Parts: sequence; C-alpha cells; structure tokens
Amino acid sequence: MMPIVRIDEEVVDVGEFVRLLKLNGQYDSLVEQLVRDKLTVRAAKKHGIVVTGDDIQTRADQFRRVRALHRAADMNNYLDALGVSLDEFEVFITETLYQEKMLEQVGTDSAVEEYFKLNSPKFDSIEVSHILLDTEGKAKEMISYLNDDPDSFADMAREHSLADTREEGGVIGRVLRGQLKTDIEAKVFNASPGDLLGPFPAADGTFYEIFAVTAKHPATLDEDVKGEIRRLLREEWLMARAQEHIIEAR
Repeated sequence: MMPIVRIDEEVVDVGEFVRLLKLNGQYDSLVEQLVRDKLTVRAAKKHGIVVTGDDIQTRADQFRRVRALHRAADMNNYLDALGVSLDEFEVFITETLYQEKMLEQVGTDSAVEEYFKLNSPKFDSIEVSHILLDTEGKAKEMISYLNDDPDSFADMAREHSLADTREEGGVIGRVLRGQLKTDIEAKVFNASPGDLLGPFPAADGTFYEIFAVTAKHPATLDEDVKGEIRRLLREEWLMARAQEHIIEAR
C-alpha cells in the first residue's frame, strides 16, 4: 500500500487511511460526492457542453490568485507539495467547469419558476420559538402557565429551557417545511400565530418540547427559496442520473 504519512518509524498507508475514514463515518459521504461529480461530468459531455481552453485558463488563474500563487514557480511548488501533476490539475479544473455548467442548465430561472408554481405550498414558512424541558410533568405545567400568560414565553424559555436557544428567549426563527420532525411539522404549520403546541416527547423520552407559532408567511419566490429550489432540482436530477448507471462501492 502507498504510504501517506510517516511519524518517526510509523507509516500510515492508504489502507489504514481508508479504514479510518470508514470508522469515522466520513468515507461514505466522500464516495457519494465523488460519484455525484463523475455523473455530472458524464452528463455534461453527453449533453454537448463545451469547456474551452480559455475557460480552463481563466479558472486556473482564479485558483492561483486566491492562493497567492503569483509566479509559475509558486504554482509548481504548490502542486509538487500536493503530489499533483499539471495534467492532473488541468483535469480537476476541467471537470469542475463541466459540473458547474451542467448544474447551471438544471437550475435555470425558468425551471425554478415552474417548480415553484407546481410546489409553492412546500415553501410556506413560519416563525417559531420553543422551550425544551426534561420531564412531561414540567412540560404540562409550563403549557398551563403559558396558556394563562402567553407573553411570558421568552422569559420562561430563558429561565427554564434546556435548549441552546434559551438565551434568545427560545427563538428558532423562520423555518420551511421539511426542517422540523414530520409529526411536529404538520401540527405547527396548521397552527395560527399565537398558538401553543405540545408538549412533544422525544423518541427516547429524554425531553419534551413546547412550540409557540409567532408568524406565518405564505410562499414567495425570494432568493432563499430560489436557492432551495435549485438544490432540490439538482438533487432530483442527480438521482435520475444515478439510475442510468451501475454503481458499486468497494
């Protein structure tokens, strides 16, 4: 196995490096990203997308400027330290450009607008706050108290909540569908501003959560929503491309 690093007489080789990635839970995500990148490059070439020599030179120049590699010698030393040849660097730049150009075609403005028209309820948002408590009894007592004095929610969160939002008075902020647990989300999104919901138990019973809905916002195609739609379009597109190939992880 090829050595990666030496510490005195101890050598860490590729095999041990891969084992550590697997045991640390990082291997699968790296392989998944590699597959996604390769599938995107293949699709770009299949669709006739062109990466020109000027494109490559411009991106290489950007790469050098960002890393303050102003002289050719600086760039050569940088690549030598990485153990990467100029040809390998050019392949990296070229494939990155193929990926970007392909994904730009997947997430065009017209595609985003069409997706939004068909799926706008998915992008409704709400503003919520919460309080986290460690027993059901405390949570029920808190709900009873807040029903009598709803304006005290922030103070109660600061004083009693176990969540890391306690210093902000329990404020989670604005959330979209899909950002809360499924069983909680349906109830929260059907609530009205001012409603209290819960307590909702954790699966293992270690905490109980109370929500307060503070505002509701019908979907609008703002920049945040456009970004999320582009992400969804690209995920759907990549899933479809994966079905076109036989992919085996070793």
